Amino acid sequence: MSHSPAEDAPPTTAPAGGRMAASTRSTVLGAMFLMATSAIGPGFITQTTTFTVRLGAAFAFAILISILIDIALQLNVWRVVGVSGRRAQELGNLVLPGLGWAMAGFLVAGGLVFNIGNVAGTGLGLDALLGLEPRIGGLISAVVAIGIFLSKRAGVAVDRIVVVLGVAMIVLTTWIALSSDPPVGTALRNAVWPDEVDFLAITTLVGGTIGGYIVYAGAHRLLDSGVSGPRHVRDITRGSITGIVVTGIMRVVLFLAILGVVAAGTDLGDENQAANAFQAAAGEVGLRVFGVILWAAAITSVIGASYTSVSFLTSRERTSDRTRTLLVVGFIAVSTLVFVLAEAAPTTLLVFAGAFNGLLLPVGIAVLLYVATRRSDLLRGYRYPRWLLVIGWAAWLVTIYLAVNSVKPVIELF
Repeated sequence: MSHSPAEDAPPTTAPAGGRMAASTRSTVLGAMFLMATSAIGPGFITQTTTFTVRLGAAFAFAILISILIDIALQLNVWRVVGVSGRRAQELGNLVLPGLGWAMAGFLVAGGLVFNIGNVAGTGLGLDALLGLEPRIGGLISAVVAIGIFLSKRAGVAVDRIVVVLGVAMIVLTTWIALSSDPPVGTALRNAVWPDEVDFLAITTLVGGTIGGYIVYAGAHRLLDSGVSGPRHVRDITRGSITGIVVTGIMRVVLFLAILGVVAAGTDLGDENQAANAFQAAAGEVGLRVFGVILWAAAITSVIGASYTSVSFLTSRERTSDRTRTLLVVGFIAVSTLVFVLAEAAPTTLLVFAGAFNGLLLPVGIAVLLYVATRRSDLLRGYRYPRWLLVIGWAAWLVTIYLAVNSVKPVIELF
């Protein structure tokens, strides 16, 4: 990467009249799609399919509640990081020396392991699309991701690719949803008056949507693009909400696509349920479309995990572009090597990574909310809204519950 994302970014002068300049709008669009596509990974597709098969239309309620919680948390994360002009780990070190580096250690460890799963997802996607052996597909996809970060205008390339692939995933999944003819009315009723409430589904969705590196992906990208400070509060707010809404739209259309097949009484079996659902909805074409969606979800998650994890290891002021690029390339290479040698993401490591992410989430959120509540000196004179603090701390309590649940699978291993 011969140019840093900040160098590719537009100037940060606030537009007259409060209107967002086209260049700033493009930057915010890229940041919000990086966050959204980081959340929409192979695990996202698997979780949505599993819970739709288990809960049917009642899963709509879990989706709605998880989206509201995600918005409450992302509003605070983006605003604190964006207004302060500092990354999450930098704020952590200012709150308590060494805390930021501890946050970075947990996040990078979890991000590396989950990135193995993301690379595996690219291989499985190309297998469904082209019939390629998954390890070969994973290698090819890793080379593509590395090439993106080695391009001369890497920041612009990342922004454009995540937007294009994000839109493509939503459009293709919507087509499958229309083909499967889901009971939309029943789903809408269950969104507000569910036949069944599954708290595990809600906490799993929240953890999968904003757990680990995902919650910081868009905010760090926006910061590295040069959009920061109190004058950009409106841009920051729009980006955080829209990013979660994009993720929610993808969750909803994927849910409806699977629901239509399940409501028709189709048995999806115990393995590859999502692929089977797409094939049931649109035949062989549906299976190929699933391959495209899975590959797009996986490679954008590879990009998001690599970019965000390295942002926790580097400084915008003291780290050279070359060093940053080498770290990103190394991160992708190590993830790919483990997948190729193991032929799959090691289950035990994924369980531990899930625990890391679950434990990190309340710590990281607490640090940022503490800054918003008690450290106005770090917010450049910005007066933080009380209502935002209230919903932020309320959503933080949910992350505590998530943390407790994330430890249980680790205990069960022993």
